Amino acid sequence: MAKRLASKGESPEDAEETVRWLVELGYINDSDYATLIVRHYVSKGYGEARIRDELYKRGVPRDLWDEKLTEQDDEESNDAALEFLKKKLRGSDDKDDLRRASDALVRRGFSFDDARAATNRYLEYIEYGEE
Repeated sequence: MAKRLASKGESPEDAEETVRWLVELGYINDSDYATLIVRHYVSKGYGEARIRDELYKRGVPRDLWDEKLTEQDDEESNDAALEFLKKKLRGSDDKDDLRRASDALVRRGFSFDDARAATNRYLEYIEYGEE
């Protein structure tokens, strides 16, 4: 926030003072902001690597990253990956379609292992009709 204020023409001293004042009032809270970012991107179906990129882009202190990512429910992340595959594949079990969809999960920030697990869950879903 201080960098942004300084880029808008405020002196660095005034920018720092403003940030301190906003923190004291509770309007700026990096921990809450990090939680919000993690929840938002998990709900959108993104994996850990992509969420880390977003935390970095938004200037969230690194010491909060692991804490907030571990607070996140793994089951919610797995469900988001499965929902992504359902939308992307629409019942297809073609090997090439599965590979492309799995690659798309990796591009969305999921690890190879998570993408493989989600693909296996998807195949179980279309075979048995349940998760």
